[in-house]
Amino acid sequence: MIIGLTGGIATGKSESAKYFEELGAYSIDADAISRDITKQGMPALAKLVKIFGNDILYCDGNLNRQKLANIVFSDKQSKLEVDKVLHVYIIARINEIISRKTNKPNVIVNAPLLFEVGLDRICDKVVVIWIPYDIEVKRLALRDNLNTDDVKKRIDSQMPLEKKTKLADFVIDNSGSKKELKKKIINLYKLLTSGVE
Repeated sequence: MIIGLTGGIATGKSESAKYFEELGAYSIDADAISRDITKQGMPALAKLVKIFGNDILYCDGNLNRQKLANIVFSDKQSKLEVDKVLHVYIIARINEIISRKTNKPNVIVNAPLLFEVGLDRICDKVVVIWIPYDIEVKRLALRDNLNTDDVKKRIDSQMPLEKKTKLADFVIDNSGSKKELKKKIINLYKLLTSGVE
C-alpha cells in the first residue's frame, strides 16, 4: 500500500513519517530528495543556476538554500520556476524508489506538495496532518526563526490546509503533544493495514 502523507509547513509531517517508519512502513521523504538533487554537480542545481545565476550559490559552489528560499517566497513567478525544475526530478526519484519494490509492503510518501504535483494519484490513501493556522504560524516562526510576515508568506505559498483536508482520505489533528500524535498514527496505521499481508 502507498500512503501519501502531507499537510502544511510545520504541521508535523516528518514527525508523523518517523512514527509510521517505527511501525514498519518504508518512508520516502520528498524534502530529502529535494536536498539530494540540488547538491553540487547535480543537473537540477545547474538548471537553477541557469535561471537565477551564481547568486544562489555559496563560494564553494553549494546551494545557498536560505537565499533561494528568500527569492522563492517573495516572488510567485520564481517559485513556479523552481517548482518546475525540482518537481520533475523529485517525482522521477519517488517513482524509481517505489518501483524498486522495497521489502516492506507499506510505503509512506511524505511530500508537502503531494496534491499540487499530482503525487496523490499514485497513492492508495492520503493522510493530511492538520493544525490550526495560528499554531502553524507559531511553530514555523519558532522552528525556522522567522518573523510573522515571512512565516505567512511561506504558508500562503502552498495550497490552503483546509483545501488539503477536503481532498484527504484521513485527517490527523496535531495540535496536541507528540505523544498524542504518535497514538493517532498507531491507530491509523492499524486501520490502514488491517487485512494487508
